[in-house]
Amino acid sequence: QVQLVESGGGLVQAGGSLRLSCANSGRTFSDYVMGWFRQAPGKEREFVAAIRWSSGFTYYADSVKGRFTISRVNAKNTVYLQMNSLKPEDTAVYYCAQGIYYSGSPNEYVYWGQGTQVTVST
Repeated sequence: QVQLVESGGGLVQAGGSLRLSCANSGRTFSDYVMGWFRQAPGKEREFVAAIRWSSGFTYYADSVKGRFTISRVNAKNTVYLQMNSLKPEDTAVYYCAQGIYYSGSPNEYVYWGQGTQVTVST
């Protein structure tokens, strides 16, 4: 069983930065993709970024390209989401997820963390 635990959310002013972490423990696939999604109140869960664990290849939503960076540290089994130049519209609960294949759809991910709140004030 895979456990994903996010941390690092909080309240930040517009233009500020936050770094989210997702610690991955338990048995997992031989190779996998770690993704970050977010969900604002009244909206559907949307793709933010993803990284293939073996190669480090990354994927980003257009709305965060150039502002967010996804990375991983293999030895720590942890994936990070560095968020810079934050905007009020980035306010959401952020989730990390694990799947076998890259996809922008949350339906393709098997394991999910509990989420961490990010609030960006004006």
